[in-house]
Amino acid sequence: MVTSRVRSVLVTGGASGIGAATVERFAADGAVVGVLDRSGGHPQATHNYEADVRDAEAVAAAVRAFAEATGSLDVLVNNAGLGDLRPLHTVDERLFHRIVDVNLTGTWNGMHAALPLMVEAGRGAIVNNASLSGIMPTRNEAAYSAAKAGVIALTRSAALEYGPAVRVNCVAPGHIRTPLTAIWDQVPEAFAPIADALPLGRIGEAAEVADVIAFLASDAASYVTGQTIVIDGGASLPQAGTDAALQALMARFTSGS
Repeated sequence: MVTSRVRSVLVTGGASGIGAATVERFAADGAVVGVLDRSGGHPQATHNYEADVRDAEAVAAAVRAFAEATGSLDVLVNNAGLGDLRPLHTVDERLFHRIVDVNLTGTWNGMHAALPLMVEAGRGAIVNNASLSGIMPTRNEAAYSAAKAGVIALTRSAALEYGPAVRVNCVAPGHIRTPLTAIWDQVPEAFAPIADALPLGRIGEAAEVADVIAFLASDAASYVTGQTIVIDGGASLPQAGTDAALQALMARFTSGS
């Protein structure tokens, strides 16, 4: 459980998916929660800021406003992200930069705004949402995988620079059911082999990632920093079957069926 010391939490991309589950988890634990999302807010958040994480000035303004409104910024969860699935040579420059800017630059913008406030307060915790793809690149996700690998490196660098006052960690979810993975429901036959191949035998839920985020933000993880916690149901173990499933999916799309 998140201890009473976690009083205020700001979550980027908190309107849906893992971000929404994270908002709900912290709210249930009694924290004051703010959401920064370009698509609106979350009904359980007491402070909602509409902004694009790619906009450094807008992010900084929202972080300052939340800290001033609540009197502190105990936790920042950099969750906002964007995915895409296509062969590397078909990704044009505009799409590449959009994927990198949302996933990596957006995380940088949040940390850049929050860290001075946490350093001044003498404490704080940051949890970044990376991806299993940032550790083990997935076929046809080159730009996304590269951006998420950057998030992991950024996390570790910040942990080195800002301890002991500020702890910085990240989570690396694998197959989690969110709006970004809605395609699984559209082509169930392509993704059924993934769940079947996982040691835990099922796709994960957003709330299960939120539980780990809450742990990393809490005093229960007071001696944990610079770490990447994989939440994948065992997908990263050998022979999990993911690559074969994605090959089948791409074959279906490229054939026009």
